[in-house]
Formats: sequence, C-alpha cells, structure tokens
Amino acid sequence: MNNTSRDTRGANAARWMARAGLACAITLLASCAVVDRSSAPQLSKTDAFAVLPLANNTETPQAGQRAASIVQSLMTSYGYTNLKRYPASGDDETLFDPAKPDQQQAALGWARQQNAHYALTGAVNEWRYKVGVDGEPAVGITLEVVDVQSGAVVWSATGSRTGWSRDSVSGVAQKLERELLSQLAR
Repeated sequence: MNNTSRDTRGANAARWMARAGLACAITLLASCAVVDRSSAPQLSKTDAFAVLPLANNTETPQAGQRAASIVQSLMTSYGYTNLKRYPASGDDETLFDPAKPDQQQAALGWARQQNAHYALTGAVNEWRYKVGVDGEPAVGITLEVVDVQSGAVVWSATGSRTGWSRDSVSGVAQKLERELLSQLAR
C-alpha cells in the first residue's frame, strides 16, 4: 500500500469522524428542549391583554412572578401595546407563593374589570438548578391565552428546557418563553 492511499483513507476517516461528531452535537443540543403548542389564534397586537399570575408549582420562591415578568417583557417586545399586569397580591416578605384555588377566578374577574379581551396565564412547573457536579439550570413552563369573557382557552403551549452549568435559570427561562410565545410574535 502506498502513502497516497493511506493519506486518502485517513482523510476520509477524519471527515467521517467530524460529520459524526457534528451529528452528535446537533442531537445533544436538540434534546435540551421540548415544546408543544396549539395553533395560534388571530390576535391583534392592540387587543387589551391582561398578564395574570403564573401558578408556582415548584419549590422555588417566587418562580411564578419571575416567569410572568419575562412573559410581559417578551409580549411588549413583540409589539403588544395594550398590556396590563395583575397587581401582586402577596406580601413582599413572603418567599413562597403557594397556589390558591380561587386565585385564577379572581384574576379573571380583575381582567374583566380592566376590559381585557385576552388574558395570558399559566404555570411554572420547574425552576431550579439540577443537583450534581455541573448544576445545570432546568425550567418547565405552561402558558395559556384565555378569552376573558368566555373563560375559554384559545391557545396553549408547554415546554421544558435545560441549560449549561454556566447559564442562569432566568436566561434559560427567557429562551424557553421566547420559543413558547413565538407564534404570538407574528
């Protein structure tokens, strides 16, 4: 066997290894997020929207308030001009915001008083750093757009995302919420 055929085989093997490595990297990155959404309704960016509390189904203090703050900011950046945020009812000294069964109905009543056409609400199901050597951030969120008058859910999305050990939970949450709300950005 001459040196030319060895060099050719070595170059082909290196290309194959590079392609396989790239395929593995793409698969790894794609597996870091899961998102499911319903079809987006036709919404006007001038419709009156109320951003209601997001239920905190986690052990992380104020995760629902943090996620709702990101939702409101993203909706504003998408051009929604008539947004109102439900006033915080908790004591600023209270770290945990336990889910209250009547809070959703009270928030919808408030949205009706504000003449909102739609309300954006949902739940935070995970907001933490995973236990382990790297401590990757992990976030899980469900969002819903509700027709305020009928109470019907007209759009919903749910997803989860993890980040790298150097990422922050809020940064991972912002990426996830941007992906969840992307249909409403149009």
